[in-house]
Amino acid sequence: MSGQDDGEEDPIFAEQVLGQVEGLEVRIMDLSGANGAEPVEVVRGFGTIAHANAFARRYVRDSVDICRGAGMDAKAVMAAWGTFGEDAEVDGAGDDAWRSATELADFAARPAADAEERNWRILDPRRDEDDDEEEGEE
Repeated sequence: MSGQDDGEEDPIFAEQVLGQVEGLEVRIMDLSGANGAEPVEVVRGFGTIAHANAFARRYVRDSVDICRGAGMDAKAVMAAWGTFGEDAEVDGAGDDAWRSATELADFAARPAADAEERNWRILDPRRDEDDDEEEGEE
């Protein structure tokens, strides 16, 4: 399908047609500064930019809502998230990377409408690795 005879997947075909990109990762940043400029975690294994972006978006959405206390206005939520929250940066997607700054004000202004908006775990590529390991044990 890719035009290569050696059985290897053509990276240009994968990126242009399937949206697969090598080297995508999401860096989880602790906004409290406890880790300095280094991420507290780097999540790898995303095949597409859309997958990495969705994971990062939900991760930040969850972090904002965790920082939300009863009766807090958007400004107080932003302050709490900026002090205690975690940001997620998509690396390897160039200009197509999702950035928290684009939606942060909206996240702070309103809690998630449902649990799915915050469910980053379902999109975590490490989950697939864990599932593969469990299948190998059976």
